[in-house]
Amino acid sequence: MDSFFLYSAVVLTAIIVVPAYRVLQGPTVFDRLVGTNAIATKTIVLICLVGFVFDRIGMFIDITLAYAILGFIGSLTIAKYFSSDKIDVRFDD
Repeated sequence: MDSFFLYSAVVLTAIIVVPAYRVLQGPTVFDRLVGTNAIATKTIVLICLVGFVFDRIGMFIDITLAYAILGFIGSLTIAKYFSSDKIDVRFDD
């Protein structure tokens, strides 16, 4: 059973390359943001698989929850920054 998790982790690592291309070559910021979120989601699953392999799933679940919360807050912050209208402050001389 450990070999199944190990092979799954290797395949998942190879699958992470696809959104990494979108992050590096994305035409817009939002394409890069979606690619980053896809990488974060796959990384969370990869960390859980590592927890199963090392038979310490409880500890790794805590790590993945913290990683997911940080990724979610970061995504919201970046999306809010790029979607809001910039306020242009001009000073009269």
